[in-house]
Parts: sequence; structure tokens; C-alpha cells
Amino acid sequence: MPEVKKIATRESYGNALAELGKEHKDVIVLDADLAGATKTGVFKKAAPERFVDCGIAESNMAGIAAGLATCGKVPFMSSFAMFAAGRAYEQVRNAIGYPHLNVKIGATHAGISVGEDGATHQCNEDIALMRNIPGMTVICPSDDVEAKAAVRAAYEYNGPVYLRFGRLAIPVINDAETYRFEWGKGVELRKGKDVTIIATGLCVQQSLEAADLLAKDGIDAQVINIHTIKPIDENLIVAAAQSTGKVVTVEEHSVIGGLGSAVADVLSEKAPTKMVKIGIQDTFGESGPAAELIVKYGIDAKSIYEKVKAFCC
Repeated sequence: MPEVKKIATRESYGNALAELGKEHKDVIVLDADLAGATKTGVFKKAAPERFVDCGIAESNMAGIAAGLATCGKVPFMSSFAMFAAGRAYEQVRNAIGYPHLNVKIGATHAGISVGEDGATHQCNEDIALMRNIPGMTVICPSDDVEAKAAVRAAYEYNGPVYLRFGRLAIPVINDAETYRFEWGKGVELRKGKDVTIIATGLCVQQSLEAADLLAKDGIDAQVINIHTIKPIDENLIVAAAQSTGKVVTVEEHSVIGGLGSAVADVLSEKAPTKMVKIGIQDTFGESGPAAELIVKYGIDAKSIYEKVKAFCC
């Protein structure tokens, strides 16, 4: 078998910004002294006159981005998720969310897969924080192809958008030639009749692998990729739940306030269904190799397989 191509979605972010900047002169990229890590340095090299290094001052960066948006520019403010969603939360809420300004937040290094940087940098709460800001769109792409498409879709949308990217190189599962990003729409990647697995980010690929393992045990699992967590695809989620009668959510995020909570909100109102949430279980992370942390915190394919099998049997 040919080797599966792996790319970190933070790399996708930097490359997409550079391409977008060539086409649209209103794109301004801001960073908080992390251009090498967030990969916005790719844009800086292509269009240095439209790149602003705000230094280690994320809250101030949010204010600058808000000001640029009021002048008709389309700013992409960039930093680690821990800083973009955490440290700058008040300014994102009040200076960007409250006036509903056209600012895009590129949050890299999200989740447990940040690895050796440890608990202080492994933001497993950012989706919950951003979901709660009225009018904020929240997107968590599954691979390189989807990440690039999401950046372009964010530019075309008029309003605040939170884009969540990872540090770890992950398999490319979408076909660049045929993939089309649809705002607020989930993607059914695998049909199934026994249980529905709804995943986001790097957990999409892990869930597909888990579904292959489940099939060997006679469990037919449907797999859905939810790249847009807010607004979420209610129709697809309800239809899936009504079809299989069992729903499992999988995310590289706390099970409190993230994808699982968003899905539970939909189902509790429109189609009460048995469900299990797989993710980070109300705990901080720790320093260690990303691949090992993914296993330890139970969001790898084998762990997903075991939890779904136990739920179905």
C-alpha cells in the first residue's frame, strides 16, 4: 500500500493564507510572535506589507484586528488556541463578537496533540469558549484539504469565525479534486445502520479506522464528519440518530462544551437518543509525545472501537 500523506492543519492554514493573500488585497494577517509555529510566516514571506507581528500581546492583537475590520479589511489573527481563545477571550468577546466584526481567528496547536508543550498549552476548552460567543462560527477541519477550504470559506463569510488547527501531522482523507466545503453542513463519510459516530478534527480519521475494526465484529457504523461545530448540521444529526438509534461523538477536546455537547443539545430537543461522548474527560493534559497522548486519553482508533463496541453490545 502507498504511504498515506500526512500534513498538520497549521501548515494548511499558512499555505491557504498565502494563496488567499495573492488573490485578495484586503487580507491582513496578524500574529503574536509565533509566525514560525502558526505558519503565518508563509504569508509574511509572500506579502510582508500586510503582515503585522503584534508581539506577545494577544489581547491587543484582537483589538487591532477589530479596528482593521471596521476599515474594510479582512484580518486573520493568529496564535496558539490557548492564547487566541484563552488569553484574549474578553477582547474576542467584546471587541469582535459583540459588534459582530469580520475577523477570522486562526487558532493553531489546539488539543492534546500539542504534545510535549504540556497542559498549559494543550487547549481542550476552546470550542466551548467560542461556541458561547453569540454569532461566532466555529470550524474544526479534519485534514489538509478541508482546512484550506475552510480558510477560503471563512474569508468569503462576513462575520467572526474561529478556525481550529492542530500541530500534529495527520493523514489526508479528502480528495482535493472533488472536495467541496459547505458552510454548516456535516459530511457522511461512511454509511451504517447500527451506530452513528460523529467526529471532528483529527478524530475523523481515527473514527474511520475504528469503524473498520467494528465491521470485523459485525457492527455497521456510520461515520459523520462535523467540521462546522457552530452552526451545526442539525438535520443530518437528527436523521442519523433516528436511523441508527445510537450516537457516539469523538473529539480532541473536553467532553464538556464541545462537539459532544453541541450534538447533545440538538438531540435532547429534536430526537432524544442514547449517546456516548468520547473526548478529554474533565482533566488537564500532560507533557508527552502527541501519538502517545492520543492513546492515553482514549481518542485513538482502538480506544474508539472499544468504547463504541461496549456501547453497542
